[in-house]
Amino acid sequence: MIPTRLALVPWLLMAACVAAGLLWHAGDELAGLGRTVATGTASVGGPFTLTDQDGHRRSDTDFRGRYVLVYFGYSFCPDVCPTTLGIMADAYAKLGASKGRIVPLFVTLDPERDTAKVLKTYLSAFGPEFIGLTGSADAIRRTAQEYRVYYSKHPLPNGAYAVDHTSVIYLMGPDGKFITFYGEAALSPDSLAADLRNRVPS
Repeated sequence: MIPTRLALVPWLLMAACVAAGLLWHAGDELAGLGRTVATGTASVGGPFTLTDQDGHRRSDTDFRGRYVLVYFGYSFCPDVCPTTLGIMADAYAKLGASKGRIVPLFVTLDPERDTAKVLKTYLSAFGPEFIGLTGSADAIRRTAQEYRVYYSKHPLPNGAYAVDHTSVIYLMGPDGKFITFYGEAALSPDSLAADLRNRVPS
Protein backbone atom coordinates (compact mmCIF):
# COMPACT_ATOMS: atom_id res chain seq x y z
CA MET A 1 0.00 0.00 0.00
CA ILE A 2 1.24 3.53 -0.93
CA PRO A 3 1.86 5.68 2.16
CA THR A 4 -0.69 8.45 2.63
CA ARG A 5 1.92 11.18 2.17
CA LEU A 6 3.06 9.77 -1.20
CA ALA A 7 -0.53 9.38 -2.38
CA LEU A 8 -1.05 13.10 -1.87
CA VAL A 9 1.93 14.13 -4.04
CA PRO A 10 0.11 14.03 -7.46
CA TRP A 11 -2.76 16.08 -6.03
CA LEU A 12 -0.39 18.63 -4.56
CA LEU A 13 1.45 18.93 -7.90
CA MET A 14 -1.84 19.40 -9.77
CA ALA A 15 -2.96 22.10 -7.33
CA ALA A 16 0.38 23.89 -7.74
CA CYS A 17 0.05 23.85 -11.53
CA VAL A 18 -3.49 25.23 -11.40
CA ALA A 19 -2.42 27.97 -8.99
CA ALA A 20 0.53 28.89 -11.21
CA GLY A 21 -1.74 29.06 -14.24
CA LEU A 22 -4.18 31.34 -12.45
CA LEU A 23 -1.39 33.63 -11.30
CA TRP A 24 0.07 33.77 -14.82
CA HIS A 25 -3.34 34.63 -16.28
CA ALA A 26 -3.90 37.29 -13.63
CA GLY A 27 -0.53 38.81 -14.42
CA ASP A 28 -1.37 38.95 -18.14
CA GLU A 29 -4.68 40.62 -17.35
CA LEU A 30 -2.95 43.26 -15.25
CA ALA A 31 -0.40 43.86 -18.00
CA GLY A 32 -3.10 44.11 -20.65
CA LEU A 33 -1.99 40.94 -22.46
CA GLY A 34 -4.38 38.48 -24.02
CA ARG A 35 -6.87 41.14 -25.03
CA THR A 36 -7.06 43.74 -27.79
CA VAL A 37 -7.79 47.35 -27.05
CA ALA A 38 -8.61 49.60 -30.00
CA THR A 39 -9.40 53.26 -29.55
CA GLY A 40 -9.22 56.28 -31.83
CA THR A 41 -7.69 56.29 -35.32
CA ALA A 42 -4.21 55.51 -36.55
CA SER A 43 -1.83 58.48 -36.45
CA VAL A 44 -0.08 58.05 -39.78
CA GLY A 45 1.02 60.81 -42.13
CA GLY A 46 1.63 64.49 -41.67
CA PRO A 47 3.17 67.59 -43.23
CA PHE A 48 6.29 67.38 -45.38
CA THR A 49 8.18 69.50 -47.88
CA LEU A 50 10.50 67.56 -50.19
CA THR A 51 11.86 67.70 -53.75
CA ASP A 52 10.48 65.62 -56.62
CA GLN A 53 12.41 63.95 -59.44
CA ASP A 54 12.09 67.08 -61.59
CA GLY A 55 13.61 69.31 -58.93
CA HIS A 56 10.30 70.88 -57.85
CA ARG A 57 9.45 71.47 -54.21
CA ARG A 58 6.44 69.37 -53.22
CA SER A 59 4.46 69.37 -49.99
CA ASP A 60 1.70 67.16 -48.64
CA THR A 61 -0.86 69.86 -49.48
CA ASP A 62 -0.05 69.53 -53.20
CA PHE A 63 -1.95 66.24 -53.20
CA ARG A 64 -5.17 67.37 -51.55
CA GLY A 65 -8.23 66.25 -53.46
CA ARG A 66 -6.56 63.03 -54.62
CA TYR A 67 -5.84 59.68 -53.02
CA VAL A 68 -2.14 58.94 -52.53
CA LEU A 69 -0.39 55.56 -52.47
CA VAL A 70 2.79 56.17 -50.48
CA TYR A 71 5.77 53.82 -50.36
CA PHE A 72 9.09 54.43 -48.59
CA GLY A 73 12.22 52.74 -49.94
CA TYR A 74 15.39 53.45 -51.90
CA SER A 75 16.60 52.97 -55.45
CA PHE A 76 19.58 50.77 -54.53
CA CYS A 77 17.23 48.25 -52.86
CA PRO A 78 17.95 44.88 -54.52
CA ASP A 79 14.55 43.18 -54.26
CA VAL A 80 11.73 44.37 -51.97
CA CYS A 81 11.44 47.94 -53.31
CA PRO A 82 11.36 47.15 -57.05
CA THR A 83 8.98 44.26 -56.40
CA THR A 84 6.58 46.45 -54.39
CA LEU A 85 6.78 49.33 -56.86
CA GLY A 86 6.11 46.85 -59.66
CA ILE A 87 2.98 45.67 -57.84
CA MET A 88 1.88 49.28 -57.42
CA ALA A 89 2.45 49.99 -61.11
CA ASP A 90 0.59 46.85 -62.25
CA ALA A 91 -2.32 47.57 -59.90
CA TYR A 92 -2.46 51.18 -61.07
CA ALA A 93 -2.72 50.04 -64.68
CA LYS A 94 -5.79 47.94 -63.78
CA LEU A 95 -7.77 50.80 -62.24
CA GLY A 96 -9.33 52.25 -65.36
CA ALA A 97 -11.28 55.44 -64.66
CA SER A 98 -10.08 55.57 -61.03
CA LYS A 99 -6.46 56.14 -62.06
CA GLY A 100 -6.86 59.89 -62.31
CA ARG A 101 -7.85 60.12 -58.66
CA ILE A 102 -4.75 58.33 -57.32
CA VAL A 103 -1.11 59.45 -57.09
CA PRO A 104 1.60 56.78 -56.64
CA LEU A 105 4.29 58.34 -54.45
CA PHE A 106 7.78 57.01 -53.68
CA VAL A 107 9.75 58.59 -50.82
CA THR A 108 13.41 57.69 -50.59
CA LEU A 109 14.99 56.65 -47.31
CA ASP A 110 18.46 57.08 -48.83
CA PRO A 111 18.74 60.78 -49.73
CA GLU A 112 22.52 60.54 -49.73
CA ARG A 113 22.42 58.52 -52.98
CA ASP A 114 18.88 59.13 -54.23
CA THR A 115 19.14 62.56 -55.80
CA ALA A 116 16.31 63.92 -57.94
CA LYS A 117 18.19 62.78 -61.06
CA VAL A 118 18.62 59.24 -59.72
CA LEU A 119 14.93 59.03 -58.78
CA LYS A 120 13.88 60.26 -62.23
CA THR A 121 15.80 57.43 -63.92
CA TYR A 122 14.70 54.83 -61.36
CA LEU A 123 10.99 55.62 -61.44
CA SER A 124 10.84 55.77 -65.23
CA ALA A 125 10.75 51.95 -65.12
CA PHE A 126 7.43 52.01 -63.23
CA GLY A 127 5.48 54.61 -65.15
CA PRO A 128 5.19 58.35 -65.73
CA GLU A 129 2.53 58.71 -63.03
CA PHE A 130 4.99 57.95 -60.23
CA ILE A 131 6.30 60.87 -58.21
CA GLY A 132 9.57 60.41 -56.35
CA LEU A 133 10.56 62.55 -53.39
CA THR A 134 13.93 63.23 -51.83
CA GLY A 135 15.38 65.89 -49.55
CA SER A 136 17.82 66.50 -46.75
CA ALA A 137 18.54 63.70 -44.29
CA ASP A 138 16.64 65.63 -41.63
CA ALA A 139 13.59 66.23 -43.85
CA ILE A 140 13.47 62.54 -44.77
CA ARG A 141 13.80 61.56 -41.11
CA ARG A 142 10.89 63.80 -40.11
CA THR A 143 8.71 62.50 -42.95
CA ALA A 144 9.48 58.88 -42.05
CA GLN A 145 8.55 59.62 -38.44
CA GLU A 146 5.22 61.09 -39.54
CA TYR A 147 4.44 57.84 -41.36
CA ARG A 148 5.79 55.62 -38.58
CA VAL A 149 8.43 54.18 -40.92
CA TYR A 150 11.49 52.47 -39.47
CA TYR A 151 14.77 52.60 -41.41
CA SER A 152 18.44 52.10 -40.64
CA LYS A 153 21.68 51.87 -42.62
CA HIS A 154 23.17 48.40 -42.75
CA PRO A 155 26.91 48.26 -43.64
CA LEU A 156 27.98 45.82 -46.36
CA PRO A 157 31.38 44.05 -46.60
CA ASN A 158 32.47 46.06 -49.66
CA GLY A 159 32.18 49.38 -47.82
CA ALA A 160 28.76 50.20 -49.29
CA TYR A 161 25.52 49.98 -47.35
CA ALA A 162 21.94 48.82 -47.57
CA VAL A 163 18.94 50.36 -45.82
CA ASP A 164 16.76 48.17 -43.64
CA HIS A 165 13.25 49.61 -43.66
CA THR A 166 9.54 49.09 -43.15
CA SER A 167 7.92 47.80 -46.34
CA VAL A 168 4.34 49.04 -46.31
CA ILE A 169 2.17 50.86 -48.84
CA TYR A 170 -0.03 53.55 -47.27
CA LEU A 171 -3.28 54.78 -48.77
CA MET A 172 -3.98 58.40 -47.82
CA GLY A 173 -7.29 60.10 -48.52
CA PRO A 174 -8.04 63.33 -50.43
CA ASP A 175 -7.98 65.14 -47.08
CA GLY A 176 -4.48 63.85 -46.33
CA LYS A 177 -5.73 61.46 -43.66
CA PHE A 178 -4.67 57.83 -43.35
CA ILE A 179 -7.15 55.27 -44.76
CA THR A 180 -5.36 51.91 -44.71
CA PHE A 181 -2.08 50.14 -45.42
CA TYR A 182 -0.98 47.14 -47.46
CA GLY A 183 1.77 44.78 -46.30
CA GLU A 184 3.92 43.52 -49.16
CA ALA A 185 3.98 39.93 -47.87
CA ALA A 186 0.46 39.04 -49.08
CA LEU A 187 0.09 41.65 -51.81
CA SER A 188 -0.59 41.17 -55.51
CA PRO A 189 -1.55 43.59 -58.31
CA ASP A 190 -5.04 42.08 -58.49
CA SER A 191 -5.72 42.29 -54.74
CA LEU A 192 -4.39 45.85 -54.52
CA ALA A 193 -6.39 46.99 -57.55
CA ALA A 194 -9.56 45.33 -56.23
CA ASP A 195 -9.27 47.04 -52.86
CA LEU A 196 -8.54 50.42 -54.45
CA ARG A 197 -11.59 50.10 -56.71
CA ASN A 198 -13.71 49.51 -53.60
CA ARG A 199 -12.31 52.53 -51.78
CA VAL A 200 -11.77 55.08 -54.55
CA PRO A 201 -14.76 56.34 -56.52
CA SER A 202 -14.27 56.43 -60.28
